[in-house]
Amino acid sequence: MKKLLVFVLVAATMSSCLVVRQGEVAMKRRGGKLIGEPITEQARMFNPFTTLYLKVPVRNINYEVKLEIPSKEGLNIRSEVSILYRLDVDKVPALLRQVGTNFEEDLISPVFRSAMADVSSRHMAKDMHTGERGEIEQEVRERMMIELKPRGVVIESVLLKRIILPPTLAAAIEAKLSAEQDAERMRFVIDQQRLEADRQRIEAEGVRDAQKILSEGLTPEVLRYEAIEAFKQLSRSPNAKVIITNGETPLMIDGAR
Repeated sequence: MKKLLVFVLVAATMSSCLVVRQGEVAMKRRGGKLIGEPITEQARMFNPFTTLYLKVPVRNINYEVKLEIPSKEGLNIRSEVSILYRLDVDKVPALLRQVGTNFEEDLISPVFRSAMADVSSRHMAKDMHTGERGEIEQEVRERMMIELKPRGVVIESVLLKRIILPPTLAAAIEAKLSAEQDAERMRFVIDQQRLEADRQRIEAEGVRDAQKILSEGLTPEVLRYEAIEAFKQLSRSPNAKVIITNGETPLMIDGAR
């Protein structure tokens, strides 16, 4: 009997120690009512027969939900969604009084499901799978914040982790994306060919203009002058030479014609 009494006393003593860690708050409940202010990061002893402490996390919590959501065309889309939220420390007492510790299932989940259904029903199924996913996530978050922030739940983000489309629709979307990629690739090839054609045209115009300028500058007088200068250079060379002309070009050697 004494051993049993000792065991009960030890168990009661061990269970009467409260430890509130970082990222948690605790509220004291006595006589079925919450009393006092939120308790953060401390340890204390209490009488388990008269007092109870409720602990809740106030750090960021990832709450995952699986559900079917409606699309604009009337399809039911299976989805997996992550809701990142945290509790406002100052509003924890009111939240626990009004909702209790099961606030995820009793408060966050119903608000999320309602907001998600309302937003998704205004979007096509393909939009949930492609570019408009971010807009849908933001719309759902904003709708949830309207309902939950005043009650002490802050929604950091809503992420559509997985969207499972009906097989026929998924195949159609994949085919469309593939066709768009092929078209984009073809546009790139055509643009490259157009740029190369422009480059060749500009190069040809440059060569043509250079030849035109050169031909316009080679007048008979200029050619005659250049020939005289060339003969002068040849005449000054000490090497033996034979100079053949057409008989019309003047030849000057040592200043004599």
